[in-house]
Amino acid sequence: MDMQLSDKIALVTGSTAGIGKAIAAALAAEGATVIINGRNPETVEAAARELSSLGGGAVHGVACALDSAEGVDALLKGAEAVGPVDILINNVGIFEPKPFDEIPDADWQRFFDVNVMSGVRCSRALMGGMRDRGWGRILFISSESGINIPQEMVHYGMTKTAQLAISRGLAKTLAGTGVTVNCLLPGPTWTEGVATFVQRMAEQRGTTAEAMKAEFVPMVRPSSLIRRFATPEEVAAHAVYLCSPLASATSGAAHRVEGGIVDVCF
Repeated sequence: MDMQLSDKIALVTGSTAGIGKAIAAALAAEGATVIINGRNPETVEAAARELSSLGGGAVHGVACALDSAEGVDALLKGAEAVGPVDILINNVGIFEPKPFDEIPDADWQRFFDVNVMSGVRCSRALMGGMRDRGWGRILFISSESGINIPQEMVHYGMTKTAQLAISRGLAKTLAGTGVTVNCLLPGPTWTEGVATFVQRMAEQRGTTAEAMKAEFVPMVRPSSLIRRFATPEEVAAHAVYLCSPLASATSGAAHRVEGGIVDVCF
């Protein structure tokens, strides 16, 4: 299916690995010009080379951290050099399991700055241009943790709930403009960061990483209907559709790609 993205410019934050990189690759495969982002210049350059080698749309990289207004300004300046952004994927995010009573104020603020304010700042800066052109897509990569708050990292769940509220409110703000705003809610997804986390769990439990990977979802998310980790590519496929002209009637929605973990309609 042609997603009609060959004339679009997409910005994907936090996209040198994991879900963000998979989304960038899928958008480029559909012919979109893609701007990727990460904190480390070498990592960004390597990811841009890798994605460019796959063919499709051009891939550009902008290296900067997005935990501050200054970092977001640097990203937007780099994106501006490529062209007007039609598609914004607010994907950058951090997570860290930690008991609630051990989470200091600094961690709450850090999670909010990276996971929430980066998307607020990017959306605020780019929505006007999209509105003026009469077309645009803003997608927040939230999580099933936004409605199924994990007790092992409440601060992370809080930021994902905040993204749901922001995306719905922004969709209302942009009603009737041709710009849609949606949230995507992945469940447990096998990324580099998750692989490291599972490896540590395996070491603590005296088992292998392979065994821990197979046991993790049934043990930690027992309501999962697919009973496994999703792949970044599975999440990316849904993201690309929501960013395409084909999804023009979808806005203000929270789309679940979490394997049926959440036993409610949302």
